[in-house]
Amino acid sequence: MTILEVKHVKKSYTLYGKEKVPVLHDVNLSFETGEFVSILGESGCGKSTLMNIIGGMDSDFEGEILVRGKNLSTMTEKEMDDYRKNNIGFVFQNFNLIPHLSVLENVTIAMQMTDTSEKERNKRAIDILTEVGLKNHLNKRPNQLSGGQKQRVSIARALSNNPDIILADEPTGALDKENGDQILALLDSIAQKGMLVIAVTHSQKVADSGTRIVKVEEGRIKDDIHLKDRSLTTYEGSRGASRNLGLFASFKMALKNMKLNGKRNVLVALGGSIGILSVLLMLSLGNGITTYMNDEINSSMDPLLVDITKPSAEAKDMQGPEALMATGEPFTAADIETIRKFPNVDHVETITTISGKSTMVHAKQSVALTQLTTLTDAFDPAMITKGTLPGENEMLLPLDTANKLSGNDQAESMIDKSVFLYINEMDGNNKPVTLEKEITISGIYEASDQRSPMQQSPGYISSDTLEQMYTDKGITIGPIQVNAYATDMKYVNDINAAAVDAGFSGSQTAKVMENITTYVNMATIVLSGIAGISLIVSGIMILVVLYISVVERTKEIGILRAIGARKKDIKRIFFSESALLGVFSGIIAVVFAIIISYVLNILLDNAFGAKLIHLSGYYILFGIVVSTGISIIAGLMPSSKAAKLDPMESLRYE
Repeated sequence: MTILEVKHVKKSYTLYGKEKVPVLHDVNLSFETGEFVSILGESGCGKSTLMNIIGGMDSDFEGEILVRGKNLSTMTEKEMDDYRKNNIGFVFQNFNLIPHLSVLENVTIAMQMTDTSEKERNKRAIDILTEVGLKNHLNKRPNQLSGGQKQRVSIARALSNNPDIILADEPTGALDKENGDQILALLDSIAQKGMLVIAVTHSQKVADSGTRIVKVEEGRIKDDIHLKDRSLTTYEGSRGASRNLGLFASFKMALKNMKLNGKRNVLVALGGSIGILSVLLMLSLGNGITTYMNDEINSSMDPLLVDITKPSAEAKDMQGPEALMATGEPFTAADIETIRKFPNVDHVETITTISGKSTMVHAKQSVALTQLTTLTDAFDPAMITKGTLPGENEMLLPLDTANKLSGNDQAESMIDKSVFLYINEMDGNNKPVTLEKEITISGIYEASDQRSPMQQSPGYISSDTLEQMYTDKGITIGPIQVNAYATDMKYVNDINAAAVDAGFSGSQTAKVMENITTYVNMATIVLSGIAGISLIVSGIMILVVLYISVVERTKEIGILRAIGARKKDIKRIFFSESALLGVFSGIIAVVFAIIISYVLNILLDNAFGAKLIHLSGYYILFGIVVSTGISIIAGLMPSSKAAKLDPMESLRYE
């Protein structure tokens, strides 16, 4: 049965971009199953060119190659890859085994590009290797085999996908007589099973071993001699459906190649990790400083609190410290209701503060209060050293004020004592009036913040008591500050922004904290950017290494293309290698970052009582992802170059 037809095939090579040199001249041949055909001729006669055209390695020719009636010239690139994978088995003079794969892996590699399972692949490969006499050499590397054994592996690989046609290029050229005879006998046995075996040779002895000799001279068929009848056995071999090289398989091949150049790849991974390590440390330092400042501020105030004031007309035109020192206007009931309706506000409190108008009198002692303010939830009860929070007609005094009022620095003696509170105010007619109230001292507190010696801590009084004092004199007093409490910390900035949009002054603490955080973030970004320069260097380094790898593995690329690997399969192998380099660089960077952070935090804690390097899980993931991403980008060009290599030129590369 005719399986292969060569019709009017012509081939020319172009020299120096213009001169055409003809190699094949109107070649016409037909081949049947069960034949062992030797294409005999001297070097340069065109026999290898004809074999490459038949094998789908060269598509730049005139004429037709029909395989089971299908024309190779009309095939798409994908169909041509499948043709080489499923219909053709190559046996090379120089064996062309992949050095970093074992014997078994060299045979199974072609089957990895089909949908056969790993178990099926290994079973078939072992059966074939057993058939060719290599059962005891499955796990050896090619450099551990003799020439004859290498050629047997090459034949086993050619048979792995049950092809219709075996193409052998000088199959005994690199072998001694004994091994050569064994290989010829093996090829003849393959033909006896019903396959078409075509051997390209310049040896008359090899040619005489087959069933037919096709003599080629200067690109023309000189003679076609039938030596004996072909095998009439019908070859029945099943093969898996074609598919791309699996991701796991490509990573596995990449890892094996990286092991061959282990020292070089370790150095590359270390170099790449330096940039990631620097960025991680800078980000962690910025995160630690920001967290430390937030914790310090939150320890002295409620993190859910947004303190809102209402700027006066004069304050609106002021900027800088003057605006902060200016007295604000009191809030109206409508203002308070507006704030209460802000999204995500849990509740609000009002603060009324009397500055420089209050005096306390007990017995013969008189003490002026710098500030008298109403009590809110923002006050930390832990500051109370003696007594309780004030209720109606009660007051909480700072320690220094209580000491002065007692007359003998016995602050605690003032608890539960009655004193007179006087407030100097202006009534509705703008006339001076004195507000008077007898109140009880409920407790003493000591401020946790460090105030200057000239700055007195405020006295705290209930809002009902203070408002009653003003109401008794017919004076209306409004709060000068509203504390809005967020339902969650994530809404604090939103409430602050809403207050500003409504015409109020937002939280000065939040504003200062936001500015500090912005400055820290800016510094972190700048330092990370400087550290990131090394990322570019590492990317270039990986690019260079992968380009070198492409050059070193040019022949391997040609082998893979010859056994049916698609361009995307080649690209995936090198893509996997670049990704693995990136992952290893990221892991190394993370390990060193954890160690360095741990050591530095111990030193910082001993020196300043604070751990300022916070290496979060997010940063660890970020480092590995960025490292992998940079490596993948660096590997795009080399992997594309590898995929575009010409299969024939790659196989000839030394």
